[in-house]
Amino acid sequence: METGGMGVLRMIRIPALIALAITLVRLIGELAGGPEVLFSRAPGGGGALIGIAWLAPIFGGYFAVKLVRGGHGPASAGRVLAFVVLGLAAALAIVFGSVALTGDPNVPGDVSLAGVFGQQIGFTIATAVALLLVWRSWPAFFRTIFAYALASRIPVVIVMLIAMSAAWGTHYELGPPGYPQMGLAVKFVTTALFPQMTSWIAYTVLFGGFVGGIAAAFVRSASAPRQAAPVA
Repeated sequence: METGGMGVLRMIRIPALIALAITLVRLIGELAGGPEVLFSRAPGGGGALIGIAWLAPIFGGYFAVKLVRGGHGPASAGRVLAFVVLGLAAALAIVFGSVALTGDPNVPGDVSLAGVFGQQIGFTIATAVALLLVWRSWPAFFRTIFAYALASRIPVVIVMLIAMSAAWGTHYELGPPGYPQMGLAVKFVTTALFPQMTSWIAYTVLFGGFVGGIAAAFVRSASAPRQAAPVA
């Protein structure tokens, strides 16, 4: 199995198409006034059952199994899990620190425009730390899950831009309630582009990596007698 550019693209092609289909179904469901439990229009998505966030751990496990069986497993599944937990803890510490300094995004009017940009900087740093740790623990998996994260989130950015411009009344155009009123360009950058390309990428990589580490341990244990030498 190739783990270079073309190999990664082949591995994520179907998962990316599934994510795109779910994004479109979610948009159509919201526009049609579907049930909130499936198509919540609350800021951030409200934990609706129809959404691509649930795919991260599923495809994380899928990618891990494919890589291990192809001879590109991690040097240590335990190390992967440890680095993922460390990355999550570090990212959360940075995020909470940013919020403590700039205001609570869940409290209406609690964050100034300068605070919004300050939070985005903090979230970007948190994302970079998390991604670096997962990459260090299992580069082949990181390349795959990161490519999937981009492929699944870029369409969301496009949908959010269109929704914000057209004012459709979906969750795709809503920022945190604590953020101030902003023009379209600033709102798009701070509530769509930055979060989707930082926080949601980190979420996908971390939670995909956690399940991926567990899956790698199980597959390696089950196939130990015929397992090819792992590639770090």
